[in-house]
Amino acid sequence: MIGPRSLRLIRALSGLQRGKKPDGVEALILRSGVGVRLHRPVGVSQPGPALLWIHGGGYVIGNAQQDDPLCHRFTRDLGITVAAVDYRLAPEHPYPAPLEDCYSALTWLAALPAVDPARVAIGGASAGGGLTAALALLARDRGGVTPTLQLLAYPMLDDRSAFGPENPNYRLWSPKSNRFGWAAYLGNADPLVAVPARRDDLSGLPPAWIGVGTNDLFHDEDLAYAERLTAAGVPCDIEVVQGAFHGFDQIMPKAGVSQSFFASQCASLRSALAAAS
Repeated sequence: MIGPRSLRLIRALSGLQRGKKPDGVEALILRSGVGVRLHRPVGVSQPGPALLWIHGGGYVIGNAQQDDPLCHRFTRDLGITVAAVDYRLAPEHPYPAPLEDCYSALTWLAALPAVDPARVAIGGASAGGGLTAALALLARDRGGVTPTLQLLAYPMLDDRSAFGPENPNYRLWSPKSNRFGWAAYLGNADPLVAVPARRDDLSGLPPAWIGVGTNDLFHDEDLAYAERLTAAGVPCDIEVVQGAFHGFDQIMPKAGVSQSFFASQCASLRSALAAAS
């Protein structure tokens, strides 16, 4: 469970898990100061599709490196460029700092010579999924880069779910941790602006893929967001995994249900990126 007392320890333990940089990954610092880990496909010479990936961690922990294996799989299986962003963490850097870091990485990625700016998707898991949804809204409002897809893996979308009852089937992320994560991220921000699920207008957003397990704290809020996207005219594919808990695919990546979850993400990415070509 993450809270004010355990945050420093959990971050320290996460830092111990960092290994050496895998082959084929470039660790870069952008002019904006944002860190990015770039995964390039092999043997691609023409500008092609890309994915901006945003890691999870309740807005308060985590780093881009933790998702190196996942980003490598996207690059290998889809032949796309993947950039994972090391956004600043709350509570030291509350909204809008993490979101602005993601937007900076998105505009940088779309401008790369090896990337077709018309075929850039955005995606993330948990808090990274929440930032992905917020980034889709920000990109729409600013009218710059237009993502072709928002890939939302069990996204953290609604601060109000933090005040729901405890459920013994929840794993890895509880309402108490959720309250801390949202409070740290929001700081003094207006939730009506900063929280994706509280935004009134969801029209004009990129098509979405939303995946979540039935034993995930975010199950109800994710399906509610999917319904609102559909009502706003935004195409939305939904992948509900029976009995799955939060982050199940990262804990058990080789399990059949996790493989199917990843395959569904790839299928959605492949379709959206091909349609934009």
